[in-house]
Amino acid sequence: IDTGAVDLGFSALAKGDEVVTQGGMAGRIVKVGDAYLQVEIAPNVEIAVQKQAVSTLLPKGTLKTL
Repeated sequence: IDTGAVDLGFSALAKGDEVVTQGGMAGRIVKVGDAYLQVEIAPNVEIAVQKQAVSTLLPKGTLKTL
């Protein structure tokens, strides 16, 4: 099944992007740093993730359907 997911380089990641990590965590980027991202995985729950741990950039709105 083609979900429309896109695999991009780390430099393409930006605030507001919806991503999935290599560990299977899905969330929305709230802050982009040099080596780490802050990803919101639930309302008011943020985790720090290494940029290279992001495996997939999801199409906007995907998280609402999960």
